[in-house]
Amino acid sequence: MTNTLKTAALLAALTALLLVAGQLIAGPNGLTIALILAVVMNGMSYWFSDKIALAMTGAHEVSEAEAPELHDIVAEVAAMAGVPKPRVYVVENASPNAFATGRDPNHAAVAVTTGILRLLNRDELEGVLAHEMAHVRNRDTLIATVAATIAGAIVYLAQMGQWAFMFGGYGYGDRRDSRGGGLEGLGAILMIFLAPIAAMLIQLAISRSREYSADSTGARITGNPLALADALERIERGIAYRPMNEVPPTTAPLFIMNPFSPGMLQKLFSDHPPTAERVARLRKMAYEQIR
Repeated sequence: MTNTLKTAALLAALTALLLVAGQLIAGPNGLTIALILAVVMNGMSYWFSDKIALAMTGAHEVSEAEAPELHDIVAEVAAMAGVPKPRVYVVENASPNAFATGRDPNHAAVAVTTGILRLLNRDELEGVLAHEMAHVRNRDTLIATVAATIAGAIVYLAQMGQWAFMFGGYGYGDRRDSRGGGLEGLGAILMIFLAPIAAMLIQLAISRSREYSADSTGARITGNPLALADALERIERGIAYRPMNEVPPTTAPLFIMNPFSPGMLQKLFSDHPPTAERVARLRKMAYEQIR
């Protein structure tokens, strides 16, 4: 299954979970309220995603005079990707990493750390920036927002269900008198606790799928999968030596690689695929190019 089809299937699963959870936990009215709240909150995040992300990571915009080589690479990769040149930012941090943000290709920004500028050669940096440009071209910010909206609605429903459960909302009143009401109440209680976990796992799977897709698209943009593979390995070693602990944990999905040194739980609930698997896929692409 391609990454695009996998993403579509996961979004469909998340939507189905929302509908089932909404009906069991709160009925049509509760489902509508939760969905409206989620749309409003995530819509604001989507519209101002670039400003929020750049502020949270401490990125500052650099001019062509300040960073001529970086601007040159960004312009070259943007042209190859067929997207407008994004605004260019730098994060003063020794840990190697990079990210892209913005609601669409016309409102995009790319940011790199000073650590990655020192660590990678030009070909590797081109590979990283092509990966980030792929996120822009594939409109992954929009996909992430849709997933966050649905997952957020599920969380709101669960919270509403918890309040209802605390005040005797399940197993009483009309539910008690209706046939099968006990089973319905039990299903609602299970959904209150299990649906948010399931939603989070699906959302993480969507994030991992989009990272694989950006790797593949970025490698095709430059025609050099090996450069990106080498960059990912060097970035992973760099992060292990110098984690990016200065940024909030909520920014982790933005970056090309999780900026923190992963513990066991972080590996289990990761929003990024394993680096070894990403590298293996890129090396396979390179092998297929020369066959």
